[in-house]
Amino acid sequence: MLTAVFTAALALLLLGAGGAVLRQNTLVYGGSAAACAVAFLAALLWLLGGGEPERLVLPVGLPWLPVQLRLDALSAFFLLLVDGLGLLASIYALGYGRHEEEPQRVLPFYPAFLAGMNFALLADDAFSFLVAWEFMSLASWLLVLASHRQPETRRAAYIYLVMAAFGTAALILAFGVLAGPEGGYAFEQMRQRPDAFWPATLIAFLALVGAGSKAGLAPLHVWLPLAHPAAPSHVSALMSGAMTKVALYAIIRILFDLLDSVVWWWGLVFLLVGGGSALLGVLFATVQRDLKTLLASSTIENLGVVIAAVGLAIAFKANGLPLLGAVALVAGLFHALNHAVFKGLLFLGAGAVLVATGTRDLERLGGLIHRMPYTALAFLVGCAAIAAIPPLNGFASEWLLFQSVIEGAVLPQWSLQFAVPVVGALLALSAALALAAFVRAFGIAFLGRPRAAETAAAREVEATMRVPMGLLAALAVLIGLVPGLALRVIGPVIEALFGTAAISAAAGRFLWLAPPGRLDVAYSGFGLFAAGAVLLVLTVAVVKRASRTAPRRSAPWDCGFPDPHPATQYSAAGFAQPIRRVFADSVFRAVERVDMPAPGEQRPARLELRFDDRAWTLIYAPITRAVGTVTERLNVLQFLTIRRNLSLMFGALVLLLAIIAVLR
Repeated sequence: MLTAVFTAALALLLLGAGGAVLRQNTLVYGGSAAACAVAFLAALLWLLGGGEPERLVLPVGLPWLPVQLRLDALSAFFLLLVDGLGLLASIYALGYGRHEEEPQRVLPFYPAFLAGMNFALLADDAFSFLVAWEFMSLASWLLVLASHRQPETRRAAYIYLVMAAFGTAALILAFGVLAGPEGGYAFEQMRQRPDAFWPATLIAFLALVGAGSKAGLAPLHVWLPLAHPAAPSHVSALMSGAMTKVALYAIIRILFDLLDSVVWWWGLVFLLVGGGSALLGVLFATVQRDLKTLLASSTIENLGVVIAAVGLAIAFKANGLPLLGAVALVAGLFHALNHAVFKGLLFLGAGAVLVATGTRDLERLGGLIHRMPYTALAFLVGCAAIAAIPPLNGFASEWLLFQSVIEGAVLPQWSLQFAVPVVGALLALSAALALAAFVRAFGIAFLGRPRAAETAAAREVEATMRVPMGLLAALAVLIGLVPGLALRVIGPVIEALFGTAAISAAAGRFLWLAPPGRLDVAYSGFGLFAAGAVLLVLTVAVVKRASRTAPRRSAPWDCGFPDPHPATQYSAAGFAQPIRRVFADSVFRAVERVDMPAPGEQRPARLELRFDDRAWTLIYAPITRAVGTVTERLNVLQFLTIRRNLSLMFGALVLLLAIIAVLR
């Protein structure tokens, strides 16, 4: 199976080179779909079949460290996410790519991006992982830069590149500490090294910072709402649904596999970062008027939910509660799988809206349910799933996570006993706000009347774009009804990381979920669906039987204002106004300016809104100014004479030798 995945990843690299020369949509995207299908099936068969990890050593790499590849349960699970979504996104791109203004800026780098993610998941040594990680980052950066003629795209690409370099630097340091003074950069050597407290703590912190920046965790999230919307929509789906999972893979690989043990207060840090990211991300999602920026902000929320689950797993494992830790990690991996499904669906739906209307601005959309019924239905399923509406898949994973939060009462540390329910409350608030955000997104974009001429002229997109959306929507429903399908592929990961085969007790059976020993609180999506269907049929039958008059059709209630003009509808800004005003000072630093014409004037009234991300204004803007000031001061160094340059180099060499002498 490892050979099949490696061959598929190699084929993706060759497709990237071919795309640069041939520039054929069908060849590049069709070939990418085929390669992803091979890798997806190989990973799925490995997970279902079990067995020992497979290894492959290639005769390339560093002189003392050849490239080492490994397929185990953890890498196979994340390959399932990356290549499954890559398969559907590639089929979608067969239609979407025909609408690209400059396809030559996308075709070479799209399969290279997929190849980088695959090689990062297969790497079994630090050098190979970091090369693949950086390859993935650079390919995605070039895809973000595809619409380079737009100033906001260039700014987004620049910020993304800086944050990606920062994250890679942190991971280089993490693997350097893991390798130790012996320089054992193979993962197998790292597993055999005993962990000292402070080096292990430094590794955990660097992993959170390095991979967390790629996942978009607050306050390292500033690039994500800019870069994801700037990329083509099928690339946005992969960046949000797949690339962030590679970052999650790096965190889990380091903390639960390469490190020998974990410390309970690491879990506290992860919990707080996850809960804060979830709330901050969904708050920004509720006020965005750009549809893809809204979805990108929601990615911050969902990765925060997963990191909170990882924090719970760390806390339980450190306190000698492996079964509860397994349940928490199951919840996190389950939500990661679900996020890949419904966020991939929503980004593909946003791309269909963009192709049909030419805009992502919610204030110019409306009424698309009549013009794009297939896309509207698929997008509605995605909105319901991400808003954790039962019996869809998003509810199942969040329900299991909240069961782990409830079990957190058994943790002995008082700080965890306080933090776990607080973070649980933050996650509950995030779930409620997510519902508001996606009711707003679907209602403004698809319901009501068109707000612009291009929206009124929209038509349904081609079949190659509709079919992947339909498959993802069906998968969201299927996993919600039958969660055992997802748990079947998560089980081998838990057994490998926790050394226990208790996954069936931890996560329930085929049709229901339950924490260990708590069958009284079991949840069944299929049972809930069946009960709801029966209740609906009975309600309709009773209402029809009790009704004395035949049903009649009428115009919808218009609040007593029968003006058909689209401007009389709720706007996206108006829908979000209550939430915006509640959190205006603490989160958004929102500024509203109302331009109200005097009586008798013919011009319309206008409302202008401006939001600031406090992470940017409080952290990154001062750093940017400081770097600019320092570089201006240091600019004088390039004008030094040769004698002064040599003196400066000699002084730096003496200083470094003195530092080494002191440290030894």
